[in-house]
Amino acid sequence: MADTLSTLAYLVASVLFILALRGLSHPETSRQGNLFGMIGMAIAIAATLLKPGMSAGGIVLVIAGLAIGGAIGTVVAQRIQMTALPQLVAAFHSLVGMAAVFVAAAAFYAPESFGIGVPGNIKAASLIEMSLGLAIGAITFSGSVIAFLKLAGRMSGAPIIFNGQHKLNAALGVLLLVLIIAFVATGSPLLFWLIAILSFALGFLLIIPIGGADMPVVVSMLNSYSGWAAAGIGFTIGNLLLIVTGALVGASGAILSYIMCKGMNRSIINVLLGGFGSDSGAAAAGGGAADRAPVKAGSPEDAAYIMKNAQKIIVVPGYGMAVAQAQQVVREMADLLKKEGAEVSYAIHPVAGRMPGHMNVLLAEANVPYDEVHELEEINPEFAEADVAYVIGANDVTNPAAKTDKSSAIYGMPILDVERAKTVFFVKRGMASGYAGVENELFFRPNTMMLFGDAKKVTQEIVQALQR
Repeated sequence: MADTLSTLAYLVASVLFILALRGLSHPETSRQGNLFGMIGMAIAIAATLLKPGMSAGGIVLVIAGLAIGGAIGTVVAQRIQMTALPQLVAAFHSLVGMAAVFVAAAAFYAPESFGIGVPGNIKAASLIEMSLGLAIGAITFSGSVIAFLKLAGRMSGAPIIFNGQHKLNAALGVLLLVLIIAFVATGSPLLFWLIAILSFALGFLLIIPIGGADMPVVVSMLNSYSGWAAAGIGFTIGNLLLIVTGALVGASGAILSYIMCKGMNRSIINVLLGGFGSDSGAAAAGGGAADRAPVKAGSPEDAAYIMKNAQKIIVVPGYGMAVAQAQQVVREMADLLKKEGAEVSYAIHPVAGRMPGHMNVLLAEANVPYDEVHELEEINPEFAEADVAYVIGANDVTNPAAKTDKSSAIYGMPILDVERAKTVFFVKRGMASGYAGVENELFFRPNTMMLFGDAKKVTQEIVQALQR
């Protein structure tokens, strides 16, 4: 009876997780999606604690772990800045990966606790599942640590490339497969830890060659890896809910990675193998700047005057808006312009910011109406009709070099066609290139006016000028 109730509880939790993913697919339902996910997790935890065979000591340990982890999570959630969400997500992925490694180790050294055999005589199927969960978990951990360091600025965001890199990765991949086969055949503790060490190294090597422009895809890819690691361990320990949840996260992350790769004109195979991102764009970007016409710098008052007489304005937010925490004042500016009779909309590139949906989260925080926020394919045709494109902190996703410069690191990536607007206001602190290290041709276009300064301060000055 207790087993039946536990299974039913897991089924309800699984349905809630599916509803959570469905809700998270759109900003209007994202809060509801989060709520479904939290309720599902609460049911799953309760069902696990009430399963037959759970000792009082085990229940105490689980509750203690929940209390410690919950306290840490609460503090982090209260203190985290919106700009730090990408690296926080990467850090969380690393914890999921390491958890998979720990559970694999527990199952290997205490198999009788999971009903998969005894030490030295574990079922072959369990060894396969265990080794796969171990390998994917270790790759997820070390890869996520590198992603965290790059996103947090503690490590260069430029691709780290050396001769023979892909051959080395391929050789390590083959060696990992050989070790897994040998481990399944022998159950050797030495091979178990060799798989773990090799997987940690492989995760590191897969992520270091990936440049900043591709980092949002990396975050999505690591999310998928963490899900598959959890699913693999779920098979090992015979936990239905862990299998379902891991598969949901793995599949949804893989689908999102594919969508983003398509949006960036990248190969999904290269993403999975860590084979994209190069420093060619950065190298190519350095030349030719001296031959260009000087940029046209303007003031917030100039921008306010032109925008006050505009009929159609498209705001293009990017990571710089997140850094300056300018989303609230941007919405305030948009509200004033709408009172003047202008049509205001927001253009979101799939990889704007440093993780999928980064800009959507910021705009939602500022209570920007959802119907004013449009994705790349929907908004691009409208730039030709726009009087003003207000680019605040976006760079690589607006760079025309993606269409014309085959030597550029971002060549082939679909961009927002802001250069087609009658006037482009570009808010930046200076002339530095974007995260991909590629100089933006848009700075030098005759219809572009640079507004140098902090994004929040510049926008506040525009608001003040609009109110006069």
